[in-house]
Amino acid sequence: MNILLVDDHAVVREGYKALLNAMMPDCEVFDADNGARTQKILANHDIDILILDINLANESGLVLAKFFLQQHAQLKIIFFSMFEDSVILQRAMQTGAMGYISKSSSPEILISAIKVVARGQKYIERTLAVNLANQLLDANVDLATKLTKREFEIFIAIAMNKSRFDIADELGLSAKTISNALTVIKRKLNAVPSEFCTIAARHGYIGGADPTTVNTISCGYKTGK
Repeated sequence: MNILLVDDHAVVREGYKALLNAMMPDCEVFDADNGARTQKILANHDIDILILDINLANESGLVLAKFFLQQHAQLKIIFFSMFEDSVILQRAMQTGAMGYISKSSSPEILISAIKVVARGQKYIERTLAVNLANQLLDANVDLATKLTKREFEIFIAIAMNKSRFDIADELGLSAKTISNALTVIKRKLNAVPSEFCTIAARHGYIGGADPTTVNTISCGYKTGK
């Protein structure tokens, strides 16, 4: 079995790569720090399991996961993240991922997740699964759940300071379509684009600030290239 670990921190990659090599010696473990490097490895190797961090530098694993699955339908993705929010977990599983575990979990849980997902079964760490169940029973749903998958992708891209032209290129849409979607997103969230990064950071969708304390972030939203 071939495993690809994607995280933008070298120490994390090396640590978990060593762990996987020690506990699963029959597997070959690759690693990457960004989406482009990940795509290159996927194109040149038959990867079975992709362990993907949600918060990569200048990229969202939530957006990358959908792209990778479109290009490699056989791929099984496990999200491995510091975020334990049930809303993020729900959004992650909606990408088509097979698993979600916290970086605070024990090595045994990571190994269990890999083995379960390799069999074609979904795996969500127990504590997170309970939180998700409680969230679904709660009427107070996070703002981001008001968005469609496409709107969410655009919301994250704008929060990451990408222009509507760049977003259009990435998603294969016209700039006008992005503008129309942006109008809907603003109405649903009752927010302007310059506030998107604050919202995204507060809910843990992107890094750059402590989600529990962030108040204002200068987004510098781009209207053109």
